[in-house]
Amino acid sequence: MASNPIVSILNRYPALVIDGALATELERRGYDLNDELWSARILLGQPEAIKQLHFDYLQAGADCVITASYQATIEGFAKRGLNEGEAIALIQKSVRLAREARDEFWLDESNRVGRSKPFVAASVGPYGAFLADGPEYRGDYGLTEKELMDFHRLRMKALVEAGADLLACETIPCLSEARAIVKLLEEFPNISAWISFTAQDETHISEGQVFADCVRELEDHPQVAAIGINCTSPKYISSLIREAKQATKKPILVYPNSGETYDATKNDWDGHRVLDSFGEQAREWYKAGARLIGGCCRTTPEDIRVIASWARPSR
Repeated sequence: MASNPIVSILNRYPALVIDGALATELERRGYDLNDELWSARILLGQPEAIKQLHFDYLQAGADCVITASYQATIEGFAKRGLNEGEAIALIQKSVRLAREARDEFWLDESNRVGRSKPFVAASVGPYGAFLADGPEYRGDYGLTEKELMDFHRLRMKALVEAGADLLACETIPCLSEARAIVKLLEEFPNISAWISFTAQDETHISEGQVFADCVRELEDHPQVAAIGINCTSPKYISSLIREAKQATKKPILVYPNSGETYDATKNDWDGHRVLDSFGEQAREWYKAGARLIGGCCRTTPEDIRVIASWARPSR
């Protein structure tokens, strides 16, 4: 049976706290990510910055940290002149950095009070992230299921072999890619995954399929540990949770962005945070039925600290 770290935490606590943004928080800290590799660029030259950010999210109260492998792919590193072995080593490095941060955090017994041991969720970003021009918010790849499986296979294998506790298959814009990933999971029977879509409104994922139908299709797969939404405006989240509740008994996860809109032509974000307090607004998502809650692009460790303060009030 596939390991499932989500279950043990939700058996002890009413909610599981996911971390917040990695790439945009590194940018806020002064690192240059204006690159097709995005956060994966920091794996090449400044990995300690990634490890420190993981540690900061754990200190803020996160129950899991998501690795810097969202845009780390064999094909993407090949464009930079790396061979397959070098690319795999960097992908696995993303897991090692997260594990080291988690293990160092957990060594301090004061960090264990009122906590379950945090786990490492290895990011499996969508095919659109490799394209680096925004299709993770559209879909429309034009690829077959087999082609999508072939694209994801080596990276998933590398992440599993590096010791990830779970796969975070995230920012998925279309049902066809979710189907490919879930079928591919069967090649790695000892690990579970969450599947997280992007959405265009209160009821539809980015390519236009009905979210509840997508959830329903994933419901019976034993390796899917949770289903939900990420990198989507907070204004849609409560409605999407209610839609998911009608279609699944699995835990529902949400980690929206700050409400700003990514402009792929400028490699930048437009608009303003739609929430005065992201962490406080997240209470509404819990009340709507979400049990794994965190933040995506443009959220910060302070947002996660607020979520943890009410999700684990005994801490």
